[in-house]
Amino acid sequence: MANCCALGAITPYPDGDSNTLNHILEKIENVFIVIFTVECVLKIIAFGFVMHPGAYLRNAWNILDFTIVILGLLQPLIQQMVEQSGVDVKALRAFRVLRPLRLVSGLPSLQVVLNSIMRAMVPLLHIALLVIFVIIIYAIVGLELFSGKLHATCYDFVTGEIEDNPSPCSLNQRGALCTGSTICYDFKLDMSYAAVAERKQQAEAILAGNITPPLPQPERWVGPNYGITNFDNFGLSMLTVFQCITMEGWTQVLYWVNDSQGMLYPWIYFISMIIIGSFFVMNLVLGVLSGEFSKEREKAKKRGKYQKAREQMQFEEDVQGYLDWISAAEDISDDEETTNKEDEKEKKFHWCVACRTTSSSATDDFEEEEEDPSEHGLDDGGGGHRSQSSSQQHQYFFCIPLKGRRSRRWNRRCRRSCRRLVKSQTFYWIVIVLVFLNTGVLTSEHYGQPPWLDDFQDMANIVFVVLFSIEMLIKMYSLGIRCYFDFMFNRFDFFVVICSIIEVVLIQTKVMPPLGILTSEDWNEAMYNGIRSYSNSRVGGAVFSAQTCT
Repeated sequence: MANCCALGAITPYPDGDSNTLNHILEKIENVFIVIFTVECVLKIIAFGFVMHPGAYLRNAWNILDFTIVILGLLQPLIQQMVEQSGVDVKALRAFRVLRPLRLVSGLPSLQVVLNSIMRAMVPLLHIALLVIFVIIIYAIVGLELFSGKLHATCYDFVTGEIEDNPSPCSLNQRGALCTGSTICYDFKLDMSYAAVAERKQQAEAILAGNITPPLPQPERWVGPNYGITNFDNFGLSMLTVFQCITMEGWTQVLYWVNDSQGMLYPWIYFISMIIIGSFFVMNLVLGVLSGEFSKEREKAKKRGKYQKAREQMQFEEDVQGYLDWISAAEDISDDEETTNKEDEKEKKFHWCVACRTTSSSATDDFEEEEEDPSEHGLDDGGGGHRSQSSSQQHQYFFCIPLKGRRSRRWNRRCRRSCRRLVKSQTFYWIVIVLVFLNTGVLTSEHYGQPPWLDDFQDMANIVFVVLFSIEMLIKMYSLGIRCYFDFMFNRFDFFVVICSIIEVVLIQTKVMPPLGILTSEDWNEAMYNGIRSYSNSRVGGAVFSAQTCT
């Protein structure tokens, strides 16, 4: 960073001139070269030079650092060697701009970005070919449509001068027209004095016979941007299309073509060129770079995880001997504890079997209840705990009256049926159709609509709110409240339905119009009416307007 600041502080002067600050910075440059050289030598000693894996020059970023150091060392040496010969070696100073790239070797995030750009070169080449193809197509079309159309402009037939800010005009009377004592003339097609005189006679007829002195030689105008922006040949046409695709001044080119040709069809050419050539093709470049950046970032994460795994493995290998020694020194015996656990499990198992065999009819009911144990809060854990919990549950249900069991069984079957209905494609498409119908009713609202349409929209709104409320309740009943709100879209549906119900209630109770301010609908009209209602009190009107705006 210090080297970058020193490079940025140097002020270049012409003809080899300099100042005191530049001389000081040149000496500081030598200090940085020494520091970077020492760093390079230490890394070579530590990692090796190039002949084995993991060597210094086996890393691309180290190659960049090594190249920068070598160029920094060669510059003063060569300059001293040829100082008396008069050869200028200041061109080597241009390589100093590579020194800020040494920051990349110390910042992994910058390495990811640059690696992404380098790996994206091949896909970007394919996109570049596509861009060239689009430019060629539009250049050929522009050459056929607008060749030689951007050279006519308005000039004063009395003085022979063109306007201060000349722009193309229309010779076919479909674009921009000249006014006053000016006439439209194409300087590139005909520069003869006779043609100008003929234009003068036409202008005199338009101006009701005004006679002027002999017409001077007109000032020449080659076209917009000194005749560079045009479609006269393939090269300039490609340059103009490229300018438009970069969206740099393309609207001005469109206006020039409209002035010369009219506004009937040029906009189709330019709008399609911007959509295809700029919005679509150029965004492909961003897509490729984004994809390569994501891949490179994933690789960097995997490299980091692999490095951590290697360090963890090395740590485990280092302490393995110590852990083995501790394990050998300990004498742990859990035979008695294991035997006690097995006896306890066996007792629980026999108790569960005895409970199950109390009644054959009860067993049938229990098997029906076991179809969905999660609905009754049964645990799916270890064997002993499950036997105890299921046995207790069976004993509990055995004491419940037959009517309660049947109602729960009927409730469970209804929920299963509703769950199958909710998850079916038929139910899904019915809801989608209702949403589209509701959207169609909402979009049918317009200014000055008849009263019957207002009544129809209000009734349809109530019907759709009822249908969507039924859908929400069916989902809640079939999936359960907790499972229903686990999905983000269900939360959104719940919010929309509740807001719709509140809206219907407020509209029916005539409370909705004041709430229109909250939706920013005609809030300024409400503010004006509020201020007018407090017209006798400036303070009251100001307070109401502030309330409305907040």
